[in-house]
Amino acid sequence: MEQTMPLSAGQLQSYPRTTRFPSENRYRTTDRVLQILLSGDLSRLRAESVAESMGISTTTLRRRLRADHTHYQFLLDRARQYRCEQQLRDLWLPGKCLADQLGYLEVNSFYRAFRRWTGITYSEYKERYHN
Repeated sequence: MEQTMPLSAGQLQSYPRTTRFPSENRYRTTDRVLQILLSGDLSRLRAESVAESMGISTTTLRRRLRADHTHYQFLLDRARQYRCEQQLRDLWLPGKCLADQLGYLEVNSFYRAFRRWTGITYSEYKERYHN
C-alpha cells in the first residue's frame, strides 16, 4: 500500500487545481464498513444493507472499496474473525452456535474459515485452549 506524506504549505500552492489532494480520509469507506460490521448483526448484514445504511448504492460501495484496494467479502471475513476471537476469549461455544452468531449459513463454512484464520481445526483449538 502506498503511503502519502503530508504536504507543506509551499507544496500545496504548487499543486494544480485539478489534482486531488492526498486525503486523511482515504480509507473512509473501508473504516465505515468495518464499523458497521463490527457493531451489527453479522447474520443479517449484507453488502446491500451496509450500502443503504451509508446512504449509497451497492455499486458505489463496491467502487469505493475497490479504490481502497479491498472488497466487502474481505472486510466481512475480518469482522467475523475478530468477533470469533472475542467470543472465544470470553466463553467457549459449540461451533454451530458460533457459526450462527457470525452469520454463516453452513457450519462447515465456519469450520473452514476458522482453520484458515488459525491454522488449526476448531476441535484442536478447543483441546489446546479450553480443556
